[in-house]
Amino acid sequence: MTKEFEVISRYRRGESKRAISRDMGLDRKTVRRICDRVDKARQKIDAAEDDKALEVATEQLVLKRQYNSTTRTKRTFTPEVEARMNRLIEEEQVKTRILGSHKQALTAVAVTEILQAEGYTIKYRTVAHYWAQMTKKAFIRQDYALGSRVEFDFGEVKLEINGHVQTYYLAVFASPASDYFWAYLYAHQKKEVFQEAHVRFFEQIGGVYREVVYDNMRHVVSRFIGRNEKTLNPQLIQFATYYGFDINVTNCFSGNEKGTVEGRVKKVRQACFTKTYQFACFEAACDHLEAQLHQLNQSSRIEEEKATLLPYQPPFELAELHALKVNSYSAIHYQTNQYSVPDYLVGHTVQVKAYPNHLVIYANDQEVARHTKIEGSHGFCLDIYHYIQTFQKKPGALKHSHVLKHHPLLKTLYDHYYNDKPKLFLEHLERYRACDEHQRVIHMTEAVRLHATKPLPKGQDQEINPVIQQTEHTLHQLNRIFGLEETPC
Repeated sequence: MTKEFEVISRYRRGESKRAISRDMGLDRKTVRRICDRVDKARQKIDAAEDDKALEVATEQLVLKRQYNSTTRTKRTFTPEVEARMNRLIEEEQVKTRILGSHKQALTAVAVTEILQAEGYTIKYRTVAHYWAQMTKKAFIRQDYALGSRVEFDFGEVKLEINGHVQTYYLAVFASPASDYFWAYLYAHQKKEVFQEAHVRFFEQIGGVYREVVYDNMRHVVSRFIGRNEKTLNPQLIQFATYYGFDINVTNCFSGNEKGTVEGRVKKVRQACFTKTYQFACFEAACDHLEAQLHQLNQSSRIEEEKATLLPYQPPFELAELHALKVNSYSAIHYQTNQYSVPDYLVGHTVQVKAYPNHLVIYANDQEVARHTKIEGSHGFCLDIYHYIQTFQKKPGALKHSHVLKHHPLLKTLYDHYYNDKPKLFLEHLERYRACDEHQRVIHMTEAVRLHATKPLPKGQDQEINPVIQQTEHTLHQLNRIFGLEETPC
């Protein structure tokens, strides 16, 4: 463009076409073509009788002439190469019919290697350009009504929680009609999480979409039959039947069919956890995500869409039911971890309701234990109150018991104050059974302090003293509330 302008400028100043060609090192035909175009354009401008003619003449003068590449001879992409690539496409179609869903499609790199091995002189960039054109798919833009469709997917995010880096999973729902999206953090992608995410989402928006779109994840598709036919997961069918939504499963390797949620997974990850990725606890990360989503959804039409949703349904029962036998250590095995139950149930079979984050254990239709799920394997979740009856019969077993070691503060108190008084220790445990965990620790620490006869060994006082201080502070506050102690000036 710069050289063309220089040619025009010199020509306007009166220099000859021959001189311009010689000085600028350009072909005389090129210089003549530029100068002739300028002359013709000027003539048309001068002769223009209306605005349209003036516009056409002006464009001819000032717009750069575009080179028409359609008539250019294809030097390496010859008809023979094109025919060979068409045959490769036909072979790919046969492969897909035989294999069904697969990830073994020919790439431009593989096609280049095939062509070069067969003696064709062609480079990768040329093959990539034409292979993309020859295998290009057309997409149809969709327009969905409010409340008609929501898309679901999982996405990964790495966070540092309390100093430990771990991969967490975002369960994401996205509505293409209202541009509303919702997400929640989980430690895994198991079936109970998949269902709980749906319940949380439906509870949060107060209704149900008419159709939920999934990819071919294991929680959705139990089995593939041939290329296109699939067997849906029976539990998902029950779940959808309860809430009244239709199940739409995309074709394999067709992320574009649920492109809204694919994009929203990336947006949530980038907008919520790019700048902030360190949290003191998992709950703090969840609170941060909720706050960020509130900001991101300010422009959505979710309030308008809520009026079009299917009616609200009470939460679907998420628990998995298991019948498990209690072992001789008064514990059940669930997913490689052990959870305690009352010791009178040793040898019996109990019913376990397994929720995404906790277990509830029943015996004879009565709840007997409740535990937070352990993340990982070969762990123990033991409640010391489940062993009271056994300890009352065998108080000497308390000192080295596994369950006492799972309560470090109680272990410290026992070793120092109750090493020779296990029955008194059990008596104090029973006395504060009805208290919640925090209050129980406060009361037992105060009781231990009142019965103390000697100072704590060096080092252990660092464990007990903060609790005693907290206990005294709490007791002072209660006394002041009930008028038993004056507020200090």
